[in-house]
Amino acid sequence: MVARHGFHKELKDLIEELLFMGNLVEESISKAVIALKNQNLELARQVIEGDEKIDNLELEIESTCLALIARQQPMAKDLRKIATVLKIITDLERIADHAVDIAKICVKIDQKPLIKPLVDIPHMALLTQKMVNKALESFIKEDVKLAHEVCNDDDHIDEHHKQILRELLTYMMEDPKNIDQATQLMFVSSYLERIGDHSTNICEWLIYLVTGERKELNK
Repeated sequence: MVARHGFHKELKDLIEELLFMGNLVEESISKAVIALKNQNLELARQVIEGDEKIDNLELEIESTCLALIARQQPMAKDLRKIATVLKIITDLERIADHAVDIAKICVKIDQKPLIKPLVDIPHMALLTQKMVNKALESFIKEDVKLAHEVCNDDDHIDEHHKQILRELLTYMMEDPKNIDQATQLMFVSSYLERIGDHSTNICEWLIYLVTGERKELNK
């Protein structure tokens, strides 16, 4: 009984580390897009430099997961939970990488005048942040219904992405000088769309945790 109590305490600590990593990732998305919108190069560099902390957290959590499996030899749902954590941290790390990609585009654009005020991209970024948050909440609560809501949210992200691409293509056709920056902003929209996909992946792993079955939500 003492050993099982210790295991569940370690598992609880592991989940807290996962949530801490998730908070850092959400913050990275927010900072990267704010930096782009306001052309704040210092903030963009903070995102780029801060990625190492997220990478290190992924490695620490992975190491803890493997140690738990080796020492405690968990079975059934406990084992699935640890396996789910291993999968989720991979998606979180990739989300953070996309935030870094956006920050690098901010640095690349530098102080050149934006071809248009950024409204749709920050709105899309806010939606993706909420998706990440809801995906992690669905994991903590083991809420399959909430996981499916995240999948529906991803459909809205896809629509925003298509709308942004159409608008930017119009700017490119109107003036060839807009092509370079419009292309960079298209990349930003694509990175946000991928963040939505990774959030859906997290929800798929939550469903696996609860049901023991892998179900693809992002079709």
